[in-house]
Amino acid sequence: MNAALTRYRVMANLVGVLLIVLVLVGVPLKYLATPGTGPQEVGEWITTYLGVAHGWLYMVFLVAAALLARQARWSIPFTVGTLLLGTVPVASFVAERRATARTRDLQVSSSYPR
Repeated sequence: MNAALTRYRVMANLVGVLLIVLVLVGVPLKYLATPGTGPQEVGEWITTYLGVAHGWLYMVFLVAAALLARQARWSIPFTVGTLLLGTVPVASFVAERRATARTRDLQVSSSYPR
């Protein structure tokens, strides 16, 4: 389960960072900067290329999260909540920490003899 957790954490953080850059830097520059200026062109580039990269990487994130959820036996509401929080800037990092803590707690509790 450690490998699945690592894949999930890498993808969650990568997608979270791209989402923050896209929403907090790219979109404002694209739409609020004067058209034809350098900042507006940077915003255009960010929304075009990082936006597409973020979309594809989010799909990889969804698969990594689903595989971890199945392996760690997360509940359906917890899994859906984790996936939805992955779409909100900054909340994606909270979801990653919450999911990591739950998975590690499961690992510790399942390692004790019954």
